[in-house]
Amino acid sequence: QVQLVESGGGMVQAGGSLRLSCAATGRTFSSYAMGWFRQAPGKEREFAAVISGSGGNTYYTLSVKGRFTISRDNAKNTVYLQMNTLKPEDTAVYYCAAKVGTGWSTNDRIYDYWGQGTQVTVSS
Repeated sequence: QVQLVESGGGMVQAGGSLRLSCAATGRTFSSYAMGWFRQAPGKEREFAAVISGSGGNTYYTLSVKGRFTISRDNAKNTVYLQMNTLKPEDTAVYYCAAKVGTGWSTNDRIYDYWGQGTQVTVSS
């Protein structure tokens, strides 16, 4: 069983930055691909970024590429999402998720564990 706890959300003006953290329990954190997803009001949850277990591979959705950076510290069982140049359309609840097994994915349906989410609000 893996528990994920996000933190770092908040309210920021457009153009500002936030760093989200996701702390995980468990002894095999480095074997999990970790993803960040987000859900805006009235919309379906969507993929934002993913990082492989080793941290050597990352992938971003086009709308955040160049502004967001996903990273992880396996010694601390933590994954991060650095968000820069935030836009009002980035406003959403952000969730981290862990995928057991090999590979990674942008499909939220195959992730095994989810955090409770953290709210990010970007004002114009």
